[in-house]
Amino acid sequence: MNTGKHGNIIDEIGQIIVHHVSNSGKLVELPTLFGIDFSISKHVIMLWVSAVVVFVVIYFATARYRKEQYPVPKGFANAFESVVEYLRSHVVLPNIGKEDSKLWGPVVFTLFFFILTANLLGLVPLFDLIPGGSTPTGNFNVTAALATITFFSIIIAGSIKHGFFGHWKGMIHPGLPIPVYFILIPIEIVGMFVKPFALTMRLAANMTGGHIAILSIMSFIFVFGEMFSPTIGVIVGSFVSVPLGVGIYALEIIVAFIQAFVFALLTSIFVGMAIHPHH
Repeated sequence: MNTGKHGNIIDEIGQIIVHHVSNSGKLVELPTLFGIDFSISKHVIMLWVSAVVVFVVIYFATARYRKEQYPVPKGFANAFESVVEYLRSHVVLPNIGKEDSKLWGPVVFTLFFFILTANLLGLVPLFDLIPGGSTPTGNFNVTAALATITFFSIIIAGSIKHGFFGHWKGMIHPGLPIPVYFILIPIEIVGMFVKPFALTMRLAANMTGGHIAILSIMSFIFVFGEMFSPTIGVIVGSFVSVPLGVGIYALEIIVAFIQAFVFALLTSIFVGMAIHPHH
């Protein structure tokens, strides 16, 4: 890292940070079909890893339910059931309702566990040592895809409940003066796209921002070491960078849970609004 010039080391640190948080580089080059690049990048690998981890965790956590008629969960299965029950009682049922929770509850649960797994795997330093190490939920394309699932879930939920035309009709409150509709209808149309856009930006920005903050603070060691001396760099690292880095890392773990919960909560609210448009 010692380049002999302050500008060079700052540029090098910047490149390292950008490389870490971006989806830079294609690990496997594949052809483009219908304008879509199917090449395998590090975020694609992490998405696969996250999907496999979620499947394995849920498979073993629910094994007792598939084998026994009246299972009594223990250990990890009990912890998993507690999380699912909390989401069902405090997120799905209050917003979607008991009647429709069996259909849309699994969607909310899947989004929560997948996002949480992807968030936490991105915080494991081991993945930085192998190709593909990164946080996929820090990629706006990934969060946009997840938000698109929510977007179509809203339309499908409303269409199933009220019919296709009834869903769109239910977005407009009846009995208002006609001039009001010229303002209300464009607002409703914009609101349709604002919801998934907010989900996209919130999740990706929070995950990316945390990683940038940690790497920037840890880079103080090399910046001060280059500007003054290696001893100063070690002192700054020991009393500033490492304590702050550990604190932000712990905060990132909390944020990983919060962002997964918020995404699931907002999905439940939006789907519930489509099912119960005037409540």
